[in-house]
Amino acid sequence: MQALPIFINITNRLCVVIGGGEVATRKVSMLLKANAAVTVVSPEFSHELQEMAAVGKIQLIQASYAASQLNGACLVVAATDAQAVNAAVSNDAKALNIPVNVVDAPDLCTFTMGSIIDRSPVVIAVSSEGKAPVLARYVRTKIETMLPTGYGRIAAIAGEFRDQVKAKFATSQARRRFWEDVLQGPMVERVLSGQEQAARQLLQNLLDDQEASTNKGEVFLVGGGPGDPDLLTFRALRLMQQCDVCIYDKLVSPEVMALVRRDAELIYVGKSRDQHTLPQQEINELLAKLALQGKRVLRLKGGDPFIFGRGGEEIETLMQHGVPFQVVPGITAANGVSSYAGIPLTHRDYAQACLFITGHLKDGTLDLDWRAMARPRQTVVVYMGLVGLAQICEKLIEHGVSPAMPVAVVQQGTTQRQKVVVATLADLAAKVAAAGLKAPCLTIIGEVVHLREKLAWFEPKEHAENSIQN
Repeated sequence: MQALPIFINITNRLCVVIGGGEVATRKVSMLLKANAAVTVVSPEFSHELQEMAAVGKIQLIQASYAASQLNGACLVVAATDAQAVNAAVSNDAKALNIPVNVVDAPDLCTFTMGSIIDRSPVVIAVSSEGKAPVLARYVRTKIETMLPTGYGRIAAIAGEFRDQVKAKFATSQARRRFWEDVLQGPMVERVLSGQEQAARQLLQNLLDDQEASTNKGEVFLVGGGPGDPDLLTFRALRLMQQCDVCIYDKLVSPEVMALVRRDAELIYVGKSRDQHTLPQQEINELLAKLALQGKRVLRLKGGDPFIFGRGGEEIETLMQHGVPFQVVPGITAANGVSSYAGIPLTHRDYAQACLFITGHLKDGTLDLDWRAMARPRQTVVVYMGLVGLAQICEKLIEHGVSPAMPVAVVQQGTTQRQKVVVATLADLAAKVAAAGLKAPCLTIIGEVVHLREKLAWFEPKEHAENSIQN
């Protein structure tokens, strides 16, 4: 290590930037984030710098560089196009024992600015000591994807309790162990899911009665998306790695299941038409029971929990039992599958509305609102409609939809097993039967299906040859 990484408090302290161009503007913006009092010296200034000065954020000195301009500064940045000026700034700052950074000239610097991940008050800076700044930014991007934006809020709440923790635990070792337990527990997820008051209460409970407050579990109601694991949200993946028990159903793809914590207990509650491993009410009660045993329970669903996913019913039961939970939306099948099939759900030339329909009702019947489904200039997306596909087509034609209306049925969309059949209402059922499609399938009805021929982009490796066109 050739440079010592340190953080300098420059709040309300004078920092001088020599240069008025685009690079100088970026440096000024960074200094302002740290609440510095910034003075910029240059014969000319960028429009952004002039706007900052107009509202009192910075001070501008329109002049050529002179050493006297550094007097009183705690930090100096040189960001001009003139190498001689930059070298002079470096020499003068060093003579005054003022830390100096010269952009793209590490040999002239006494400090460099790392590539910053800002989760204030948590701040991380990645440095290559000026040798490979693009690499430093690449590393920063990697860390950004792993560090939720809410970590700053966690630090702020922890700071609120610092004095209480210090008063309760006499030694630094005891305090460290307490915070390690807190930061590996449910308090963190409360903050990250936007339940900050609940997080504060949990922390207070831990301080008041540590034993009683650590035994309560939680339920994570997570949308696993349409199948492609790359479509999971950051929060979904994080919670999948934290669960003690995973309760999952048929619509969760094997690729997504592979990302669940490896030592978690897996409980399959898959449901098919007229064949339920567990009735829904028993699933609801199972979630509550496991959480009340102190377990972190992942309820993993295909698509989104609140779009034909029965998520609302499950959290009703959790609330009745007083079980903490959080809901993580997922990309619903309609969005993900239609995108991977090259079919936009809305397009101003074809559809100004989109209707999501479940292919069978609670009692197993197919008594749908056919009149609403038959309206022109809309797209209808049918979930779980494979069994009743022939009846759906017949009813829509009966209610005035043209037999030539294009329809697509997509099997296991977004995965390498995706298979697409494109037809019309008149011949769809026969083509789907000939192709041997099996659930899970999504049906898309509307003029937008015409666009698939032009916009299809996803070619699954295993079944590219099986895509059937009208």
